[in-house]
Amino acid sequence: MVKTADELDLMRESGRLLASVFEMLDQQQLAGMSTLQVNDLVERFITIDLQARPASKGQYGFAYVLNCSINHVVCHGVPDANEIIREGDIINLDITLEKNGFIADSSKTYLVGQTSPAARRLVRVAQEAMWKGIRQVRPGARLGDVGAAIERHAKKNGYSVVREFCGHGIGRKMHEEPQVLNFGRPGTGPMLREGMTFTIEPMINQGSRKVSTQDDGWTVVTTDRKLSAQFEHTVAVTSGGVEVLTLRSDEKPLVAMRA
Repeated sequence: MVKTADELDLMRESGRLLASVFEMLDQQQLAGMSTLQVNDLVERFITIDLQARPASKGQYGFAYVLNCSINHVVCHGVPDANEIIREGDIINLDITLEKNGFIADSSKTYLVGQTSPAARRLVRVAQEAMWKGIRQVRPGARLGDVGAAIERHAKKNGYSVVREFCGHGIGRKMHEEPQVLNFGRPGTGPMLREGMTFTIEPMINQGSRKVSTQDDGWTVVTTDRKLSAQFEHTVAVTSGGVEVLTLRSDEKPLVAMRA
């Protein structure tokens, strides 16, 4: 759970490479592509351009390199040649990458073309909620501080927080201890120590927090069919607070903002 300095350096490299995957996707015209085409594009980029391994492929029997979750799909959407991304959609792309034995995990919800004001607001608040949680991370803080900050921001803006899925420790394995809930009470939960690495990944719903899993055994949807948005970063607890290992270049101004 707690990483050495050398292990953190390796995780930084995995995180840097994963951030470059999203920066590549930022340049794509997603509208009109199938989710399987996006999957294949990402697989080629990770394996050929970055000389790394897509850690999700084969994990728990999953056959693809990413999850693609459109509109009312909360998480774990499965790439499909017949599923076409359309103008006005929101789509979360959740990607993992392993390099030199260490894994990074991150996701981003994309606004595809001209989206509705309601969709844009949900996506903005979901990203803000993730950053509210990240800014709680420091030695001596509690995981309950992270979850409480996320839940508070979502509810303040009229949204609900999915409780069935959460962040997690990460390193040599994709899923390590501890669980990082997106709700909670300040001052409760495991204490954070320098060298811990984990993901923070709130899933924020436009309507009810209730979700269900479809017959494929993977795809999770909102039961009321309203929109859901998610953002995720892999972070490390440092002596001075927090380091976002999967930080993208467009997010650097957000690091200095206050909670």
